Amino acid sequence: MRHPRRLVRRSRHDRSRIPTSAQLTPQAPRGYRRGTNGYTRITTALFAAGMATFISMYSAQAVLPQLAREFDVSPATSALAVSATTGVLAFAIVPASILSERFGRIRVMAASALVSALIGLLIPLAHDLGVVLAGRALQGLTLAGVPAVAMAYLAEEVDGRDLGAAMGRYIAGTTIGGLSGRLVAGLALDVVSWRWAMEAAAVVALVFTAVFVRLAPPSRFFAAKPIGVRASMHNVATHLRNARVMALVAIAFLLMGGFVSLYNILGFRLLDEPFALPQALVSLVFVMYLSGTVTSAWAGRLADRFGRGRVLLASIAFMLVGLALAWVDWLPGVLVGMLVFTGAFFAAHSSASGWVSAMADEHRAEASSLYLFGYYTGSSVVGALVGLPFSRSGWAGASLFVGALVVLAALIAAWLVAVTRRTQAAATLGAS
Repeated sequence: MRHPRRLVRRSRHDRSRIPTSAQLTPQAPRGYRRGTNGYTRITTALFAAGMATFISMYSAQAVLPQLAREFDVSPATSALAVSATTGVLAFAIVPASILSERFGRIRVMAASALVSALIGLLIPLAHDLGVVLAGRALQGLTLAGVPAVAMAYLAEEVDGRDLGAAMGRYIAGTTIGGLSGRLVAGLALDVVSWRWAMEAAAVVALVFTAVFVRLAPPSRFFAAKPIGVRASMHNVATHLRNARVMALVAIAFLLMGGFVSLYNILGFRLLDEPFALPQALVSLVFVMYLSGTVTSAWAGRLADRFGRGRVLLASIAFMLVGLALAWVDWLPGVLVGMLVFTGAFFAAHSSASGWVSAMADEHRAEASSLYLFGYYTGSSVVGALVGLPFSRSGWAGASLFVGALVVLAALIAAWLVAVTRRTQAAATLGAS
């Protein structure tokens, strides 16, 4: 009987070694769980960050005709106000993720959103198109911090069982942000000039930045690392050698490229015969982006329940269904097809982006940045190439081009699912 008493005395003496009740909560070892206050704060903050980023990124698209008129340039030249931002952003993704490893996730995201919004306030003051384009390129450079870091921040702070839903809410913010940037500036054009329209969008982006800074919980599972070019390149090279991570990068390149390609030429089709819609109605097609708000969050929850691979494959299949529906020269069929295609794309993006963060055991920011590099590079490169099949074969040629991209993405996704299952099965056998 003496031994138990000695054990009791020792346990009382070493109380400092015993975890407290706060340390034993489910949040401590795994991250925020759905339904908790911390989960609500972090997902709301990231939703606001996505809104701020994509409002700044796409608000210029609504004023491209006005830019062409005021500066007496072609539509292609005025379109550089959008491509300058997304192109520079693609190459700034990796450096921004590296900075976050040293200075912290929240600090980099807050500085990125704040500086880009302030630049957005200054751009409309320019009286030379070259200055406008330079400002938009600089905005792309500063915007990179949010998308480069957001997925890594969520992967570190949210419990893995609820990561898909959290990622879906962030993707929903980017979806609504992209739509809002176009609508805020576009609606303002009815009463003010393009300068005030862009100012209005920049103010809205600044408000959402303030919401993010106010709500974002401090990082609990992040440890700052010294910045070194050799170490950073080693981290990136490690992911480049990871076939599964690179498969997701390729999927992002193909799906985003196909998505942007279809929307790039959709307006031309609706303005032309047999539809001949007025420009005002064609502009409202972007409202279909709202379907992505629903499907991205929905796909995230389904991924947590059924697995990211299954949801990714199902989403890509629905993209093909939507593309087939939009093939016909019947306006309701085109609109329904684009609605299905859009919702499925954002569901696929939600599943893939959450998967790449979960797949990287360490250096998640670099893995996420590689995914986004493929995402935005696909938008820039593939989106420009679709003009070739469209000019030769019209909508049918463009649809076949996009369909080939989506089918290739489906094949890569199927391979990825098979490899992941074999890896998990081998790990299970090894553990037993």
